[in-house]
Amino acid sequence: ITVVTWNVGTAMPPNDVTSLLHLNTGETNDVDMIAIGLQEVNCKINKRLKDALFTDQWSELFMDVLSPFHFVLVSTVRMQGVILLVFAKYYHLPFLQDIQTDCTRTGLGGYWGNKGGVSVRLSIFGHMVCFLNCHLPAHLEKAEQRKEDFATILHMQQFEGRAASGILDHDLVFWFGDLNFRIESLDIRFVKYAIDSNMLNQLWEKDQLNIAKSTWPVLTGFQEGPLNFPPTFKFDVGTNKYDSSAKKRKPAWTDRILWKIKSPSVGLGAGGCQPSRGILSVSQLCYCSHMEYTVSDHKPVAAIFAVFASKADKPPVEIYVADEWNRPEQAVVKYKVAAGFHRSSWDWIGLYRVGFRHPKDYVSYVWARSDD
Repeated sequence: ITVVTWNVGTAMPPNDVTSLLHLNTGETNDVDMIAIGLQEVNCKINKRLKDALFTDQWSELFMDVLSPFHFVLVSTVRMQGVILLVFAKYYHLPFLQDIQTDCTRTGLGGYWGNKGGVSVRLSIFGHMVCFLNCHLPAHLEKAEQRKEDFATILHMQQFEGRAASGILDHDLVFWFGDLNFRIESLDIRFVKYAIDSNMLNQLWEKDQLNIAKSTWPVLTGFQEGPLNFPPTFKFDVGTNKYDSSAKKRKPAWTDRILWKIKSPSVGLGAGGCQPSRGILSVSQLCYCSHMEYTVSDHKPVAAIFAVFASKADKPPVEIYVADEWNRPEQAVVKYKVAAGFHRSSWDWIGLYRVGFRHPKDYVSYVWARSDD
């Protein structure tokens, strides 16, 4: 699973995002899913009206870039400038179930969606996984407010069904975004000196999120790889130079990717149901920033995770269709439904072109009959 976070600072998308998604490396062959969290996507009124009629340019870009690599947009959720996109290789789609989204506004006391969190949760091979993209309050002195807003997001987001109704009920949670944590007590000269001298470990112990992980109960169990890349904020747009404006903002690791595995000792999950079968283990293969992108005052951050878990053997719905046909009447689809599959009158079967970008891209569809 690849996770990307980027505060795009209302910029237009760049022409090329292949290096950001690690598509130009051998790693892509092994990547099954990609979650992309954006913050500060342009959401002026005229822009939002256009995006309501068409997909926003950022989502279009990622779909265009990823479809030749066999990725399909599984789900997306938007709250003003905060967007989350979850892609998977098309052949995994039969194993993805119970997909739900939610969003929580925390700006202006919960009335405004410029800050807050958006989530996509789903069952992946029988394991409940939640992706949570947040944009938390800015400025050095707002650390407590960030904690309160994160707690609010965790409390407010609730999903339907007995399996994992709250975010922390999921077997695996990825929490990422512009979390806006800053570097305490050190002055800007020392911070820049430490960056230039590659003494980043001097800054880690003063990083507010690192401090918070050992003092805030709400962060118990969240893990993060070492910050072996320079702070990702704030840059002069179009350059790799830290803020040279009159404000001279102190560099900080505002853009972060963390994860949490539900403790197996928790026992029964929400609603009294058993946790998903099999033990999950997560190892981070890569955690890096991408200095080559200069359209924003933030640098994007990417992480690649190897997630090991027992896989479901068979999809809940198996579809059988002849490889070739010459006449329409030969195009008969048969399907078999697993015993535990929840049938619905909304079930349908779609016909797609090779290289389709998302589930709404069907050429045609038919309602599934109640018999097999």
